[in-house]
Amino acid sequence: MTDQDETPPFLYVVVCAAGVAADVGELIAAAQERRWRVGVFATPTAMNGFFDPAAVEARTGRPIRSAWRRPGDPRPFPDPDAVVVAPATFNTINKWAAGIADTLALGTLCEVSGQGVPIGVLPCVSDALAAHPAYQDSLIRLRGMGVRFADPGQDGEFAWERALDLVGRTGR
Repeated sequence: MTDQDETPPFLYVVVCAAGVAADVGELIAAAQERRWRVGVFATPTAMNGFFDPAAVEARTGRPIRSAWRRPGDPRPFPDPDAVVVAPATFNTINKWAAGIADTLALGTLCEVSGQGVPIGVLPCVSDALAAHPAYQDSLIRLRGMGVRFADPGQDGEFAWERALDLVGRTGR
């Protein structure tokens, strides 16, 4: 089998409701340049004006997942080879660490955490919220589960590609 015969790995991108989510297309483009196939999960709040769902669906060629499937509906994405959560909000990080699965995005994160696939996270959390003891405890718990975190950037630039670096796939 040659590299050309190999099916590229599948990346789940989980998008939360933060202002920088408007630029999630940069992450998707960078992932595709690194030969990932991409499927996007979004929190329900993120779907309400935080990014352009039509542009993301056009870029990935797949529907965005935000609501649970009905029993018997086929799974629209294959199992992930890696997961990136970017931007990851205070709410999502804390609920995920606590095992709360009240949205499809959180349920997916809780499930994938037990599958042993690499998970990279770029938090988008204010300094005041980052100082909250619950958030610090959540980071400790998620790191203990093997979740990898990176500084999302400085000077107002969200460093999307750092999330891909966390899950260990470089371009070819």
